[in-house]
Amino acid sequence: MKNIAKIALGQNGPLVSKLGLGCMRMSSIWGGPTPDETESIATIQQALDNGINFLNTGDFYGAGHNEMLVGKAIKGRRDDAFISVKFGAIFHNGHWLGLDLRPIAIKNFINYSLTRLGIDAIDLYQPCRMDGSVPVEEIIGAVADLIKEGKVKHIGVSEITAAQLRQANAVYPISALEIGYSLADRQIETDLLPTAKELGIAVVAFANTAEGLLTGEMKAPLAENDYQSHFSRFQGDNLIKNLEKVEVLKQLAQEKGATPTQLAIAWVNAQGEHIMPLVSMSKRKRLPENTAAMEITFTANELETLNTTFAPGAILGGTYLQR
Repeated sequence: MKNIAKIALGQNGPLVSKLGLGCMRMSSIWGGPTPDETESIATIQQALDNGINFLNTGDFYGAGHNEMLVGKAIKGRRDDAFISVKFGAIFHNGHWLGLDLRPIAIKNFINYSLTRLGIDAIDLYQPCRMDGSVPVEEIIGAVADLIKEGKVKHIGVSEITAAQLRQANAVYPISALEIGYSLADRQIETDLLPTAKELGIAVVAFANTAEGLLTGEMKAPLAENDYQSHFSRFQGDNLIKNLEKVEVLKQLAQEKGATPTQLAIAWVNAQGEHIMPLVSMSKRKRLPENTAAMEITFTANELETLNTTFAPGAILGGTYLQR
């Protein structure tokens, strides 16, 4: 099955699947266990078989484990995969220390990534975010140098502002913007999304279910050991009121013979031909559901219901996605 729609990354950029596979959860996150590696590799390979060729990873996911995993999965079928890699985040013992976006560091990071992935060039290379510690022009310039060296093919950016996006694109054409986007997190609609569209930059939208809120499976209160319980969105009255909104999504999903997760993905997909839902998964059994979500369409009335219920600011509290 290879009927997945395509999306162009940037103006006249490469065509990739409009549904992307996020590989982060195939490694240990939030200090949790590492999922079964054999199943994760099988998931990547089945995704490729199904025409989902956009694979998203980061050199800091599982301290390099994620890149090695992806490397194993694509061995012998490099041409089937489009590899997107984020860099710049520094962790120690699972704790965030900050960013290192110096050109000298970038030119060091790339060689480790290429080795772990077992490839000659990364298709899309991008700083995971920017904090002002290094000028945007220097960061993008360093990646542009890597393109000249043949180690990178296209430049992406992630978690940045509209002003930074313009700065980056002025240095070298940016192919893709990776950013959190969902019915529950719509703050980027004000200026970042319009800027990306104006500049012809594709949007790779992650966290489509807003850390599980939109799956329809969350119940209040959360267990104390749930990682979501650290975020204000999932605490106390905020969670109760937010779940009331999710009931509307659940009802619509039932009427359409779909799951709330599918509708959450489908809504992101419906926001534009230049927007790719990036869905994280580590099990093959989730592929059919998430792939089918790309075929779901909405009537004008259904979209009005969702956009009204989940209007910007309607969901109380924030997560790390809150800007």
